[in-house]
Amino acid sequence: MPEAVNATAGALLGFLRQGPLTGYQLAAQAQERIGGYWTVTRSQVYRELATMADKGLVRRGPTGARESQPYALTRAGHAAFAGWLAREPEPENLRIPLLLRLAFIDALDRDQLRTVLARHREEHAARLTAYEQRASALADAGVPEEQWLPLRFGIRYERAALGWFGELPEDLRPRGDDTQ
Repeated sequence: MPEAVNATAGALLGFLRQGPLTGYQLAAQAQERIGGYWTVTRSQVYRELATMADKGLVRRGPTGARESQPYALTRAGHAAFAGWLAREPEPENLRIPLLLRLAFIDALDRDQLRTVLARHREEHAARLTAYEQRASALADAGVPEEQWLPLRFGIRYERAALGWFGELPEDLRPRGDDTQ
């Protein structure tokens, strides 16, 4: 029976299917490919790599420049990845710090809140633009749409978030901003 792995380890094993990568490269891949919906810190990457190496799921390569060390997938790692994919995904755990703060809106300073809301709206707009550009690049490269389903979800999510910002009460919109 394959080793059971958590979702972060499963994702890292998935990235390693393309060939050996260092922890730094894995962290960059995670940020680029899944960072919009799955948070993986660099320290998590290195912790998971150490654990997976101890379990025989990855093999450490020779240490290179600046102490970088590539990791390669083993047969056991391939099996663990396949086992992780075959398991039912856990329910999502939505955590949005902005909404948590809004649960206590009666205690928030309105001017500060308008500033925070404007900044978050700008972040969502920038993320939407980046997602749309990436989708266009993938389409131009001939990557099948089924391989960028998470990106399409991200685009819809950001559009929905921007729609929510557009529905904010007038007194919460940034002063002079009628574009929301």
